[in-house]
Amino acid sequence: MTLTPGTLTAISLALLALGLLIAAGTLVVSELRRARSGQAIGKAIQQGTVALAAGSADATSALDQPYKPDADLPFHWLDSKLGRALVADEDRNLIDQCGLNSRRAQLIFLVTRILLALLLPTLTFVLWGEGQTRGVVLSVFAALFVIGFMGPKWVLGRIAASRRMAVARELPLFVDLLRLLQGVGLSLDQSLQIMATDFAHVLPVLGYELTLANRQYTQGRTREHSLQRLATLHRNENLRSLVGLLVQVDRHGGAVQEPMRVFSDRLREHRRSEMKERIGKITVKMTAVMVTTLLPALMIVTAGPGVIAIFRSLGTVIK
Repeated sequence: MTLTPGTLTAISLALLALGLLIAAGTLVVSELRRARSGQAIGKAIQQGTVALAAGSADATSALDQPYKPDADLPFHWLDSKLGRALVADEDRNLIDQCGLNSRRAQLIFLVTRILLALLLPTLTFVLWGEGQTRGVVLSVFAALFVIGFMGPKWVLGRIAASRRMAVARELPLFVDLLRLLQGVGLSLDQSLQIMATDFAHVLPVLGYELTLANRQYTQGRTREHSLQRLATLHRNENLRSLVGLLVQVDRHGGAVQEPMRVFSDRLREHRRSEMKERIGKITVKMTAVMVTTLLPALMIVTAGPGVIAIFRSLGTVIK
């Protein structure tokens, strides 16, 4: 049997897939054992704690409660060296910007990235017909590996960019609502609570972030620490300035109406300048479109009759 380069490539890929399957099976078995032991230990600790607190009857009823599925998830993968390499701080920040600030979302991102990076080349090898050269096969496999590995991050980047744009659109309404609530005599805490609960349908992104900030504030954090995520997560300078203003008002007190009015005017002026800049860019882009589409039609309409008359005169002279 002659071993051609294509045959050697197929054998090597088959051995690689077999090794990956064996490694995945080993990890699954170890995780199942770990989950079972952790579940048994957790139930024993829970039984002992409840028995000490409320007696053996309450302990028996606590054991009958439904088991939470998140307890079996291998969250320790995220803290390993491989997990920190595959889900870096930038990726975790992107997940937070998408509104998925949980370790479960980070674990799903890790598993999705690994599976896509391995499955896309494998499926292509299985479904792709023979007869391709070794260089083409390796190039396609490398491209599919990169797409599978970077695809989840690209999707998260698009979602995070759309949410940043939504924050920029919601910020003027956020300032106006805050001024309105402060004007009727509500405190800063009451205003933020009402905006997070009653105006979440008009402020989907900022309302969600305010809900998290209010939850942290009720758990004992200061207003500055609770609003730190809102100030730095979406990389909006105007939002950062607004959070700084709210922190200063909460720390030192005083009237907030005048500073909010000045900030609102500055924000509207900034948005007006951005709109002018966009209009200027659109004008430049439309010039190229008009030159390529409108100018030929204009030349045909204006110069067409003259050209036709010239051709008719030349035809008469030649005859």
